[in-house]
Amino acid sequence: MSGALRGAAAEWRGFWFLPLAGALGYATSVLHVYSLGPFVGPLTEEFGWTRAQIYSGLTIASIISGLLCIPMGVLVDRIGPRRVGLVGVVLMGLTVSCLGTATGSQMNWLLLWAVVAIGTLGVQATVWTSAVASRFETSRGLAFAITLSGGALAAAVFPSFATWGITEFGWRKAYMLMAALWATPVLLLLLGVFRGAQDQMRREKQPMPARVLTGITFAEGLRSSVFYRLLLASGFFSFTTIGVSANFVPMLTDKGTALATAAQVAGIIGIFSVIGRLGAGVLIDRYPAQKVGAIIFLIPLVACLLLLNDGASRANQMIAAAIFGLTLGAEVDVIAYLATRFFGLRAFGALYGAMVMALSLGTAFGPLAAGMLFDRYGGYEPFLYLTMAMMSTAAVSVFSLGRPRALESATPLPEAAIPDPALP
Repeated sequence: MSGALRGAAAEWRGFWFLPLAGALGYATSVLHVYSLGPFVGPLTEEFGWTRAQIYSGLTIASIISGLLCIPMGVLVDRIGPRRVGLVGVVLMGLTVSCLGTATGSQMNWLLLWAVVAIGTLGVQATVWTSAVASRFETSRGLAFAITLSGGALAAAVFPSFATWGITEFGWRKAYMLMAALWATPVLLLLLGVFRGAQDQMRREKQPMPARVLTGITFAEGLRSSVFYRLLLASGFFSFTTIGVSANFVPMLTDKGTALATAAQVAGIIGIFSVIGRLGAGVLIDRYPAQKVGAIIFLIPLVACLLLLNDGASRANQMIAAAIFGLTLGAEVDVIAYLATRFFGLRAFGALYGAMVMALSLGTAFGPLAAGMLFDRYGGYEPFLYLTMAMMSTAAVSVFSLGRPRALESATPLPEAAIPDPALP
């Protein structure tokens, strides 16, 4: 067995449970996003809102959480991901349940989503990937893939979960029930097994492992062109794919598909997201991640063409859902992986927090833009054309990164932070 294979096997033997726990934590961060589609019909029926008005809540939440991603990343770097994640899951469950109290006032709706934004801060991707990166080096791509497959799980489960709750209990109780039934078991699991190297070292008052300290500072990252190319790719990715995913159920029902059937087709996105994430994780451990990412960014062009050609075709709907799932499942993994390779782990929370900020802002405006274009033109075709253009630009941005260089910071580490070589 080669050294790389032995290293990967040792990582999985010691910490196989950490990416799985992180996946459930990450799924919690998008509970409000992937469940929103089934609520569009009931909200429109009860309050008479347009789709832009409904999705404006998600926009507000994503803007607020996006602007605070970097401070939260700094907090993760300082106190470790465990404490941040545990508090985050509790707050996320409580804040999402509050959406069931909407009064019909647009201001009330926006305020409720502002509250949800507070809940999202402690469950953002930075929390889960930071812990996993501290435990996995040789097999980091696959470990990230499993961790971020929580988003795929969310896309597969939450539309049908929300539809069931709405059908059985009404949309108000559905929000509360969905939040409680998801957040409670996830919290209990995290209490038992979620702990990164940062958390363990602080708990035992030992110096940090060397790989956690390797890399450039936040200020050095801000001066890197790689930082801004990853920002652009992150923002364009979430703007388009989340915009399509959040509108996928109404996109299909507008073509005459029944709500329950549309939710099932939308669930294909989640299923193929798992395949996309795992496949991407294996590939970026073996091939240049920037090339893998560029190819993945181009795949949605085929899905857009299928929906533009005949969006009412069940076959086209299912194939398009599968393609969007492959992209949605893979590209965030690639961005997180590239961030660790180009920036290292020394200031990973803050630097990757900026990527999450771009992802959040894209999530803020993508679904809203899709809804506004629908209200203006009576269909989603303009947004599909926009998706094709933005994903092509993102592919070029990622492909142009080249190979990561050796990580050498111009800013020395404090003497107290240098690890004892006798420690494992």
